[in-house]
Amino acid sequence: MGARRRPPRRPAQNGRVREAVTTARRIVVKVGSSSLTTAAGGLDAERVDALADVLAGWLAGGPAGGGTDGGHPRPAGGGRRRGGPTDGRELVLVSSGAIAAGLAPLGLSTRPRDLATQQAAASVGQGLLIGRYSAGFARHGHTVGQVLLTVDDVTRRAHYRNAYRTLRKLLDLGAVPIVNENDTVATDEIRFGDNDRLAALVAALVHADLLVLLSDVDALYTGDPARPDTVRIEEVRDEQDLAEVAIGRAGRAGVGTGGMVTKVEAARIATGFGIPVVLTAAPLATGALAGEPVGTFFHRVRQRPAARLFWLAHATSPRGRLHLDPGAVQAVVARRKSLLPAGITAVDGAFTAGDPVDLVDDAGAAVARGLVNYDAVELPGLLGRSTGELAAALGPAYEREVVHRDDLVLL
Repeated sequence: MGARRRPPRRPAQNGRVREAVTTARRIVVKVGSSSLTTAAGGLDAERVDALADVLAGWLAGGPAGGGTDGGHPRPAGGGRRRGGPTDGRELVLVSSGAIAAGLAPLGLSTRPRDLATQQAAASVGQGLLIGRYSAGFARHGHTVGQVLLTVDDVTRRAHYRNAYRTLRKLLDLGAVPIVNENDTVATDEIRFGDNDRLAALVAALVHADLLVLLSDVDALYTGDPARPDTVRIEEVRDEQDLAEVAIGRAGRAGVGTGGMVTKVEAARIATGFGIPVVLTAAPLATGALAGEPVGTFFHRVRQRPAARLFWLAHATSPRGRLHLDPGAVQAVVARRKSLLPAGITAVDGAFTAGDPVDLVDDAGAAVARGLVNYDAVELPGLLGRSTGELAAALGPAYEREVVHRDDLVLL
């Protein structure tokens, strides 16, 4: 951080509620592991039930849950059964906690570092987590549906459409989708890495009106919240508002994978898709959903781009690189054309058809990312040749683009 400290901002809209929050009808809420588990690593049923109360209350048309009665949660809306969303409200919950929930049952004292043990813990914990959510939301008459995603589910065209259809149908039927990364099968090469990023991408997928990130920190600060000279950032309108912010990577409880850096990056992704973001602590969810100026509010920074290409830019890691000559760079970047074999000078990586690859210029800088139509082993023999020449020599199957412009996004 620099020597100059920015004075604290006034609450949004002079203390009035945040209109972007109160008018939202389709929201994505993400909650972190540390907000759902005990210090020992087991699932905290009371915390999960409290979150379900708040979210069910929002779905019922109010800002939060029904409060408590004699120390026990009171169902929102009097506990009446409901067949679908009220007031057109729809909720998708992205929940961490599967690995953390599986630690204690497996006798693990800390989050494992190796992927195999993480997958084993997720296998045990995911059932416990969804079972607790099912019970918590059922008290309010809501059915939940488990949706486990991998990177392939949101980058390959058919998988992407299927993920959207599944979430859309669950919402149409009045259910609450509970989304998590499929840790039991994901590998290091095909992981989102953290659920903050996943939540931002899910928000883009379902065209949410609002993303709410709940964690164990009540807002974004200019530094360590424990330090007396640290200032809470109430609003973020652009990158300049983040210029003096020093953010850490570790959560307090040590059971998650994120930290403030992943939440800020998730906010960048969501606001770049035209979705405002509220970042606050799970116990403040009631006020956050009521539009009160709690936590940090990130204003959207642009109108919404094409959803699938937005996912391609932010959800994927390239499996290889295609080196382009200057003419091909001009065609792809300036004229928005498809990439043909004639404009490629070299190929890096081991990828198969349908994988994401970066398109780089002669200096090695990535100018675009796209889904390739050929395996890496096929391409060297095609480079520098026209599609007409390839079709005549190898057959009509080779008269196609290496990357079609509909599967390409500029970086």
